[in-house]
Amino acid sequence: MKSEWRIFGLVAAFLFVACGVYAWWSQEYSQPHRVEWVGVVGLILAGLLCLMCGGYFWFVSRRIDLRPEDRADAEIADGAGEVGFFSPGSYWPFGIALCALIAGIGIAYWAVWIIILGLVFTVLSAAALVFEYYTGSRRAH
Repeated sequence: MKSEWRIFGLVAAFLFVACGVYAWWSQEYSQPHRVEWVGVVGLILAGLLCLMCGGYFWFVSRRIDLRPEDRADAEIADGAGEVGFFSPGSYWPFGIALCALIAGIGIAYWAVWIIILGLVFTVLSAAALVFEYYTGSRRAH
C-alpha cells in the first residue's frame, strides 16, 4: 500500500500546485483581472479528495504487513495465489445500469417521479448484487 498512498499524495500535490498556478494565471490574463473561482475551488476539492484517498491508504499501510509489491526484494511468484472472488456470471450489473438509465432519463426530462423511481430501483438492484451469494440458489453453504 506504500505505492498507492505515494501516488495519491503526488497527484494531490500536483493539483494544489496547479491550483495556485491557475489562480495566478486567471487573475493575470483575464480581462477584468479577477480570479476564476470555479476552477480554483474544483482543483482544491480534487486535491482534497486525492489527499483523503492517500491518507486512507497511508493509514491502512501502517497496519498491515508488507505486500510483495511493497518489497524491493520480492519475486514475481510471491504475488501468486488467490486474488479474490469474482462472480462468473451475474445479471445485476445490467439491472443497475438500466435503473440508472431510467433515473438519468428522469433527470433529462425533469420528471421527479421517474428520478425517484430510478434511484429506488438502482439502490435495490445494487443491494441485490451485493447479496447475490447470500440468498437464493447461489447461496454458499
